[in-house]
Amino acid sequence: MRITGYRTLTTIQEWARPVGDANGLFEDGVTTVPIVLVDTDEGITGVGVGSHVELESVFAAIEGEDPRSVAALYDRMLRYSFKAGHAGAVFATVGALDTALWDIKAQAADEPLWRFLGGRDRAVPAYASGLDIGLGDDDLAAAYGVYAERGLRAAKLKGGIDVERDRRRLHLVREVLTEAGGGARPGLMLDANEIWSRKQAVRHVSELERTVDIAWVEEPVRRWDAEGLAVVQRGIRAAVASGENLTGLEQFRPLLRAGGVDILQTSAVGGITHFLRVASLAHAHDLPVSPIGNIPVGLLHAATSVPNHLVSELQDLRPPVGLTADLDIEDGAFVLGDSPGLGITVHKGAIAELGLRPGPANPAGPGIRPERAGLRLFATEQHTETDRSPTRRKRADPEAPPAPRQVPATENRRTRLTEI
Repeated sequence: MRITGYRTLTTIQEWARPVGDANGLFEDGVTTVPIVLVDTDEGITGVGVGSHVELESVFAAIEGEDPRSVAALYDRMLRYSFKAGHAGAVFATVGALDTALWDIKAQAADEPLWRFLGGRDRAVPAYASGLDIGLGDDDLAAAYGVYAERGLRAAKLKGGIDVERDRRRLHLVREVLTEAGGGARPGLMLDANEIWSRKQAVRHVSELERTVDIAWVEEPVRRWDAEGLAVVQRGIRAAVASGENLTGLEQFRPLLRAGGVDILQTSAVGGITHFLRVASLAHAHDLPVSPIGNIPVGLLHAATSVPNHLVSELQDLRPPVGLTADLDIEDGAFVLGDSPGLGITVHKGAIAELGLRPGPANPAGPGIRPERAGLRLFATEQHTETDRSPTRRKRADPEAPPAPRQVPATENRRTRLTEI
């Protein structure tokens, strides 16, 4: 079997509500999703979700190769991109191609990837993550009520701007999940997305911990600040989670040496091989791993095969436009199906109708760090009821896709994920 070429598509995720974090907000609730299809001479096509940046030069590393040599081809792609720096969007391109290769390899074996990788249980524990910083209290409660209906009893909220607002929102979601769980105490996490300085992080979280139990705080300071993460880790009761934006084992090692991280994370766009290697590194340090991402299908399959998987992130209950995934969400877990490979089907016609191409980072969204991040004097800032985000910035792209179709929050409940 040989790799013969690739194709690219770009679809969208329609959240039907504002989404974002402390760095910014997509008011229209629409985010783009780049897709890479890798073709072979035996008619098997693999699907990867990640990035198109430097795709042609990275693909040159695997063109004409046997796609089943996944681990070796992953390292070959890193070698092909080392001058440009296999980080950021380039690393996501490597991850997308890597995921597609694993998809091909499992399809060729006619097995679902989770079983091919050695997984025993197709159920992967999940926590709810609504990218919810733009939601008012009523919408926040409603959103996590839908997650609770699927059996989820843990939730990660976006925060970091206003300590009292964070406290109120954490209490509110705790009440929603406690009621749904018959009184059982839920797990609560807070994601600051690198918005704090070291001292801000300790002060903010310590204040919250007076009244609420927090399981972990995610990315409290800059991702590479190993010493700063250790300062935060020692100064709070909650665990510290980080790693979703790190792009190689060499970036994890300083964090581990400093003792600054309790839970290692990897992003879905980093690829399956990266996740498996980080999981092994974490296991050697007796630490758990937790995949993140809106479309973490590849990492869900991989999570079934590692001994230290803790829990995986569930963002939207519906897949992007034009994608179908063979998995269910039941009893607080992703339940993987038996389709060979990843079990992802791409409906190219539905995506083609969108007419999208990848564009530059949207200045209104969370992908661009605010100028004053980490430079606030106080842990609390004033917000009005109508101020749904820390920036109140609108989508600036004149070619942005139209506003999302308003899909009821309860649509597809207890059903297999289907094409939107």
